Amino acid sequence: MLPIEHFLVAVLPITAYVIVRDRQLPPPKLVGLTFVGSQFPDLVDKPLAHVLHVLPSGRVFMHSLPFALPIAAVAIAYGWWTDRPRLGTGFAFAYLSHLVADNYRTLRPPDPHISPDLLWPFRQPITRPPIPYWAGPGSINLALWTAFSITVLAICTYLLICDVQTHYRQ
Repeated sequence: MLPIEHFLVAVLPITAYVIVRDRQLPPPKLVGLTFVGSQFPDLVDKPLAHVLHVLPSGRVFMHSLPFALPIAAVAIAYGWWTDRPRLGTGFAFAYLSHLVADNYRTLRPPDPHISPDLLWPFRQPITRPPIPYWAGPGSINLALWTAFSITVLAICTYLLICDVQTHYRQ
């Protein structure tokens, strides 16, 4: 899926929930965390697989349930700890919706099954070409995605460190 599609799959149910429950649009922080959560697996895995070549595929590691479920649980726990459960749950929902969206074909009838990518490193991932179809001429799209990934993850790391320091001081 394209990044915008991952975001829409995550933000539409969250927006609907907030509108029904609170009768208002979701706050910007929730939309921002939903965006980051919906992109998180690709922000980490694509550069590690296609630029640094430390992963066998761009759909393992953060795309894998043995890593995703604990991270989602930590996000939810952090939301409760900071008295912002909706933010933690929103990130976790968006993150896990990314995995479902990437694997919806294997999860559908008539033969639903869990993709081996979702169980990496316990199962070998699906073999894919070393250069993704979306890399573009001279891999320009890969370079742009990597720069975007580094920027988003650096900003999120900085904001998370500031947030943790703020809550430890209280």
